[in-house]
Amino acid sequence: MSRVTADQARRIATAAQGFAGTLPRGPVTRAHLRRLVERIQVLQLDSVSVAVRAHYAPVFSRLGPYDRAVLDGAAWSHSVRAPRLLVEYWAHEAALMSVEDWPLLRWRMREYIHGRWGTEIVKNNPRLADEIVAAVAELGPSTAGQIEAHLSAEPRGRKGPVDKEMWGRSDTKWVAEALFASGVLTTAHRAGFARHYDLTERVLPAEVLARQIDDTDAVRELALRASTALGVATEADIRDYFRLRADQVKPALAWLLKAGELERVEVSGWSAPAYLRVGQAIPRTDRGTALLCPFDPLVFFRPRVERLFGFEYRIEIYTPAAKRRFGYYVWPFLLDGKLVGRVDLKADRPAGTLNVVGAFVEDHHDPARVASALGAELTAMAGWLGLGGVTVGDRGDLVGELGEALR
Repeated sequence: MSRVTADQARRIATAAQGFAGTLPRGPVTRAHLRRLVERIQVLQLDSVSVAVRAHYAPVFSRLGPYDRAVLDGAAWSHSVRAPRLLVEYWAHEAALMSVEDWPLLRWRMREYIHGRWGTEIVKNNPRLADEIVAAVAELGPSTAGQIEAHLSAEPRGRKGPVDKEMWGRSDTKWVAEALFASGVLTTAHRAGFARHYDLTERVLPAEVLARQIDDTDAVRELALRASTALGVATEADIRDYFRLRADQVKPALAWLLKAGELERVEVSGWSAPAYLRVGQAIPRTDRGTALLCPFDPLVFFRPRVERLFGFEYRIEIYTPAAKRRFGYYVWPFLLDGKLVGRVDLKADRPAGTLNVVGAFVEDHHDPARVASALGAELTAMAGWLGLGGVTVGDRGDLVGELGEALR
C-alpha cells in the first residue's frame, strides 16, 4: 500500500476541488460553470440567505466574482440556444447537479417513492398524489401553495418534526415533496427560494429521461466521481459525498480497485485507509485562497475537514446565540491551501455593506498575514454582492488586525 503524507493529502484534496489555479478566473460563462460542476459535481442548496445563498458561493470561491444570472440561467431556464445545464435533486442534500447525471440517481428515486420524510402521510394520500400531478400538468410550474389553492384543499394541521424546513407543512406539501423525491416532479425554477414544481418530462430532455443505467453501475460511477472530486478520501468521505450507504460503497470500491480506477493508500495520521484515483498527481505546494460557505463541498463533511486541516468546524445556526462559539453563519478562510481562520458574515443590504460580525484566526498562524489576505477576499466578495464596502464588528481575536487591513 502506498503512503501519502498529511500535507500531500491536503494538497491533493484542495487541488481536486478546483483550488490549485487550474480553473480560469475571469468572466464566467456557462462553459466555465460546466467545467466546475464536472469537477465538484454538486452545488448544495440551502435556505439561509444571511450573506448569499449557498449554491452561489462555491462558484465565487473558485472562479472569483461572477454574474449570478449565469448560474440562474443554467439552473432554472431552458432555450434552444441555452439548454438547461443543471437540475435540482437529492444529490448530497438538496443540490444542483448536471442534467446529464439524472439517470445516476434513479435508484434513489425508487427508494424515495413515498418521499424522504412523512412517508405515512404520503402512503395515506394516494389520491392526492394523482390530483397534484394533474394540477401541475394543468397549471405549469407551481409552488405547493399554488397547487393547494388550485385543489381548494385546506391545510390539515401541522405534521412532522419541529424543524424550520418542515414545520407547518400541509398534506399537499408533503405529497409534492414525495413526488419530487421520486422523480415524478422536479424543480422548474425557484423564486425567493420557493420551489416551483413541474412535471419532470417538461423540464429534462427526453434522451436523458430515456437513458437507463444499471443500479450497480450507477453507484460505481457515483463512488468514482466522489473519489475524484475529493482527491484522496476514506470510505466514509466517499459515502458522504452523494449520501451513499455502506452496503453500496463497499462493493463499488472493491470493483473500482480491481478495475484499476482507484488505489488504496495510507495517509499519515488517518485511522482508516484511503482511496486515490490512479494517476492522480500530487501537488508540490499548497495553493488556493478563498472564503468557503458552510456548505462548500470542500468542507461540508466535518470529520474530513478536521482530519485534513486540523480545523474543528460546526455550523451553529441552530445553537442559541449565547452559546455560539464563532457565530451564526461562519465561513472558513482558506489561505494558500490551509484553513487559517473564519468569519461570521452578514450582508447588510439596507446599509450596503458586508458586515463581519466576528473574525477569528487559527492557532499558529500570523494574524497580520491572515487579515491582509482575508481583507482582500472580503472586499472582492462585497463587490460581487453589490455592496459598497466591508464593516467589522467586535467579536473575535482577528477583528483588530482585519479592521486595520481594510483601512
